Order: sequence, then C-alpha cells, then structure tokens
Amino acid sequence: MPRRMFKRYMPDPSSIREHKSLRFFGKLLHDPNLWHLNRHSVARAMGVGLFAALIPIPMQMLLAAALAIPVRGNLPIAVSLVWLTNPLTMPPVFFVTYMTGAWLMQVPPRTLPDEITVDWVTGQLATVWQPFLLGSVVCGVLLGLLAYCTTMLYWRWWVGRQWRRRQCRCALAKASGAHAAAADQQAHTQHVEHGSGHQHEGDRRTDADIRHP
Repeated sequence: MPRRMFKRYMPDPSSIREHKSLRFFGKLLHDPNLWHLNRHSVARAMGVGLFAALIPIPMQMLLAAALAIPVRGNLPIAVSLVWLTNPLTMPPVFFVTYMTGAWLMQVPPRTLPDEITVDWVTGQLATVWQPFLLGSVVCGVLLGLLAYCTTMLYWRWWVGRQWRRRQCRCALAKASGAHAAAADQQAHTQHVEHGSGHQHEGDRRTDADIRHP
C-alpha cells in the first residue's frame, strides 16, 4: 500500500510536535487528522508542502504547517517537503522561478556577472524581487496542484491494482478448489465402480457355487 511507502520516509511525529518553530501552533498540532495517512491527507500534504518549498521566505516549515492545518493534510509530510529547497538546490530552483516571473511580467531577465558580490545582490533585489516572487508563487501553485493530482491518481491506481491482484488470487483459489473437488469426485467414483466390480464378481462366484455344488 502507498501508506507503507509514505510512512517509511516521513519524519517521526514527535519530532514535528516538539520542533521549536512549530510550537507556535500549540494544541492545533494535536488534531488527529494531521497525522493520518490516507489518500486525501497525503495528497493535500504533497500540494501544500511543495508550494511552501518554492516560496522564498525564511521559516518555510512554518508556512507549510500553517497551510496543512486548515486543509487537514498530513503534517509530517508537508513540513518535510520544504527541505527539497536546500542550499544545494536553491540556486537552480530559484533561477527557474525568477525566469518564469520575468517571462510572465515580460521584463528582460538580469544576467549574472562574472563575480557575484554582496553589493551586486543587494543592488539587484530592488529590481528582481517582483518577477522572482511572482515566478515562485506561480511555480509553487502549479507544482502543488500537479503533486496533489498525481498523488490522488497514483493512490487510486495502486489500490485498484491491489484489488485486481486479490481478485485474481481468489479466482485461482476457487479454480484450484474446484479442480481438487472434481479430482476427489472422480477418485470416489472410480473407487465405487471398482468396489462394485468386485461385488459383481463375488456374486457370480456365489451363483456358480450354488449351481455346481
């Protein structure tokens, strides 16, 4: 079941409840709907978690939790997905989101200099933050919707596949049982016929003894 697959990789619930950045939510974290593993809770968690991962703000875990709580998505999955954007993946991911925003706003994208300095980054923020933020939101929404739909379809396909396998096993078991019953019936019939043959032979011998004492 997909439930076992997600449970294998999701973080421990106690570590999520005790995380210092999530204590802000208090008793909301004790809602049992936030810890269930079913098709809807996992799909919602995938959607809000990937959306939060693409939003360029600090404390992305806080955003993922804030979105997962009202939609009742699985909290550990939603929070853990924000780590897809880490120091190694941030440059290419945010470059794509910036280029997407620049294309949507129809503004020429900035080119990177030979040497990136703090002064250059600070000076560019005033001009690139709008396409960067727009691209991040748009890409986050699209990726979140794609993850939600893909998870729903995958879960349904998996359940249907398991159901078909179970039906095939039941059919094979019934066929094997019917074959065994037919074999037993045939053996029983042969045994009865064989016994009947011996009985007829005995009757014939008895008749012969009576006729020729």
